[in-house]
Amino acid sequence: QLQLVESGGGLVQPGGSLRLSCAASAFLSDDHHIGWFRQAPGKEREWVSCIGSGGSTTTTTTYADSVKGRFTISRDNAKNTVYLQMNSLKPDDTAVYYCAARLWLCGRDYRAYSGWGQGTQVTVSS
Repeated sequence: QLQLVESGGGLVQPGGSLRLSCAASAFLSDDHHIGWFRQAPGKEREWVSCIGSGGSTTTTTTYADSVKGRFTISRDNAKNTVYLQMNSLKPDDTAVYYCAARLWLCGRDYRAYSGWGQGTQVTVSS
């Protein structure tokens, strides 16, 4: 079963940038759609973004309204890795960020995903 590992989190000032990585334990096929989620203390896990096939067809990307225009998701199937470039970070972006996989389509319900990693902490603070 596909397992994912997140990295790249850290402490950044408001307005700063971070790039998160999500490395897969096995071959990342075009059928694997990868989602990024985040969870702040005391809050439910929140969908952030999702990316579809990275093959020869057009790659589909979707974003939560709260991050649209600031975050960019991408994937490199040759490296079995998905990235989340986060710019113009705000204190409200502070959370543990997770990635997970599901087959054939994206979606916002975290219960439909599997292969969760341990998460990577992102803290936006001055």
